[in-house]
Amino acid sequence: MERLSLPPDATRALVLTHGAGSHADAPLLVALSDELARHQWAVWRVNLAYRLARASGPPHPSGAAADRASLADAIAALAHETGLPVFAGGHSYGGRQGTMLAAEQPDLVRGLLILSYPLHPPKQPEKLRVEHLPKLRTPSLFVSGQRDDFGTPAELAQWLAPHPLVLLEGQGHSLAPKCAARIAEEWNQFSARLV
Repeated sequence: MERLSLPPDATRALVLTHGAGSHADAPLLVALSDELARHQWAVWRVNLAYRLARASGPPHPSGAAADRASLADAIAALAHETGLPVFAGGHSYGGRQGTMLAAEQPDLVRGLLILSYPLHPPKQPEKLRVEHLPKLRTPSLFVSGQRDDFGTPAELAQWLAPHPLVLLEGQGHSLAPKCAARIAEEWNQFSARLV
């Protein structure tokens, strides 16, 4: 399993996906994977179906179901490979697909780590991406930059409730790799009660 960090003392496992214009080797995902491995997490950074099909370019809405299917397959594979409780996480588009998958299959993972949820396209707050959120029963931690143009802190707090939201000062939508330690700390505290 390429891109799998599997420390010998791992007690939990996380499938981690990327944003729309990115890939599994994005610096934020690599830094977060390394940080979580130090905290007994097995982390598998995976490319979604659209990225496996082509090396660059954004996903097409018609392929979203295939992206969710590829995420579900990765979750099953990681559970089989490690035998550990499995969680899912993702940045932007990858996180949104994770919330949609969990809304469809609430018992698929123990919890979700969602980075920079893309509430709406930049400067288009009327185009909300929230239809599935009322069905999201999986415990979820949302982490976003205070300057994210895909959703202001007030918008995120409104639409993501009752799930906890962590705001990172000075950060935009991309989230710098230097945020990995803070994200790992928040995630460890949140997920500890879910195992």
